[in-house]
Amino acid sequence: MSGIPEATPIGLTPEERIELEGLARSTKTEHRLRQRARIVLMAADGQPTRAIARTVHCTIGTASKWRVRYAEQRRAGLDETGARGATPKYTAATDTRILALLDRSPPKGQARWTGPLIARALGNVDVQHVWRFLRAHKIDLAGRKSWCESNDPAFAAKAADVVGLYLAPPENALVICVDEKPSIQALERAQGYLKLPNGRALTGHSHDYKRNGTSTLFAAFEVATGQVIAAHKKRRRRGEFLAFMNRIVAAHPGREIHVILDNLNTHKPKRDRWLARHKSVHFHYTPTRASWLNQVECWFSILAGQSLHGVSFTSVQELRRYINAFIAAYNETARPFAWSKSEVHQKRLKPRFADL
Repeated sequence: MSGIPEATPIGLTPEERIELEGLARSTKTEHRLRQRARIVLMAADGQPTRAIARTVHCTIGTASKWRVRYAEQRRAGLDETGARGATPKYTAATDTRILALLDRSPPKGQARWTGPLIARALGNVDVQHVWRFLRAHKIDLAGRKSWCESNDPAFAAKAADVVGLYLAPPENALVICVDEKPSIQALERAQGYLKLPNGRALTGHSHDYKRNGTSTLFAAFEVATGQVIAAHKKRRRRGEFLAFMNRIVAAHPGREIHVILDNLNTHKPKRDRWLARHKSVHFHYTPTRASWLNQVECWFSILAGQSLHGVSFTSVQELRRYINAFIAAYNETARPFAWSKSEVHQKRLKPRFADL
């Protein structure tokens, strides 16, 4: 009948037939590729498309599709699945627009971007796509980090000096990290357990509290052993600092001592007569606004998290006894920190933060 279009003829070379027969017989070939190979082989044998579809259990349109594809593209045509479904509404250009928007300041009066704000600013992007994109790229709009950017022109030299003491301390010398934790509050508040309706019990404390004074803790962290020496003071003036240093020097007579300190004014007066009298003591200062290089700061975090958080004290004396008990227990199993940072450098902020 003249109204029926002729099927696309298929001619195979011996090499092509061998390859297609191997695909059709192989149990390691995925089913759809075996089916396509059988369609082409039957078409090359002169079988009509309708009969091919009935034999390989597919639609006439599918048999015709792969017959035509092979005729046009040969073996490569069998690997292409073709366009499926509707054209995607959002493309890579849409994602680029989202990223570009995040580099801009949020609308006036808003602290940060949110999914609805991004969708509203873009105008033609649904908020669901915005959220999917943010999840895929692990972008947390609510997450916040703080940083302390050192402006010390001698940052590299000072940092290398401190890290060098951690990695290769002088032989037979004592290397300690010293700092103060000021104004530790002796807060008194009711504590106990709260039983929830589901049977779960939570420990906690009341919202109301009573202030019973504050105390300042001086601490020296020994880099080689992880041991901590501490003293409690009312204030953290130069006199209290030197009194604490005198205690450390007395505990290690005749030994060379290297002390890592931050740039607090009580640590570095213009004329240091104390250092002139103690020739075996050497002060090493961290770069300006880089006290994170001082390992005692790590220990202060341990103290706050494991000992001081959520505890109630009726007096400053009770607070001090509590801290002393923690230090005694800590020193029994103390170990040095695994200081493994190979490079010390400042983080680079995006130019848009420079004017903040």
